[in-house]
Amino acid sequence: MTSESQEHGAARRPVEDEVDVVAEETQKPAKGEKKEKKGSFWKELPVLIVVALALALIIKTFVVQAFYIPSESMENTLLTNDRVLVNKLVYHTRDIERGDVVVFSGVDSWDGEFQMAEPSNVVEGFFRWVGTAFGIIPGEKDYIKRVIGVGGDHVKCCDSKGRITVNGTPIDEESYLYPGDKPSDEFFDITVPQGRLWVMGDHRSVSLDSRSHTGDPGGGSIPEGQVIGRAFVIVWPFNRFDTIDIPDTFAQPALHAMGGTPVPLAAGFGLAVPLVLVRRRLRRRR
Repeated sequence: MTSESQEHGAARRPVEDEVDVVAEETQKPAKGEKKEKKGSFWKELPVLIVVALALALIIKTFVVQAFYIPSESMENTLLTNDRVLVNKLVYHTRDIERGDVVVFSGVDSWDGEFQMAEPSNVVEGFFRWVGTAFGIIPGEKDYIKRVIGVGGDHVKCCDSKGRITVNGTPIDEESYLYPGDKPSDEFFDITVPQGRLWVMGDHRSVSLDSRSHTGDPGGGSIPEGQVIGRAFVIVWPFNRFDTIDIPDTFAQPALHAMGGTPVPLAAGFGLAVPLVLVRRRLRRRR
């Protein structure tokens, strides 16, 4: 034999081959590594769900919320089973305007236009709460109506042509009123108290709106503080996707001539006029 390897009866492998073998062995995934990755995903999933729900609830609470339309009271502007998005920030930057479609809470006030059975258990109650929060099911005490009059407005039905008037100015409701409906079958004549709104559904013959609550405090009007936000777009079903705009008739300058003036401003003008007159008289005497 000419070498040590031959003396032991086996040929020695080259050093390069040994390095390759070591490299291959180190590159092989450890046993159970894939299982650990899958396991970590399932561990993180509940956290992701909780974070997603928390963010959604924050957005829903302060910015935009989806609402389910449960009744026919706003046809044909909104149909039963429509979903709308409601802007909760808009009234922090501007006042509620005539013609706005608003969602408001009727808790401890109006009876619901539909009735839902009470949840039979805690689990059912939780899923109902989640469904209501994300616009999957309707809120029993939430309403959606169109603002016809704001605080200080004189709203009356009807003039000689059967039109509702606001501050003596008739409004043309043909663009949104349900086909075949009259502006109102009921007579009413109210000056909307400051800080309140006169609201009506677009499907007047079936809507339980301000006209149905004239015997309540406020004469059927609702507090501005009960307004959740302004409905601004239909998002479901997709084939009905559309914005909800203020009809042109509410842009008439005459509507603003008398109504909507805040009490402090009106009082200020009321006091200013006599003071100016007294001042003029004193100047003339001098």
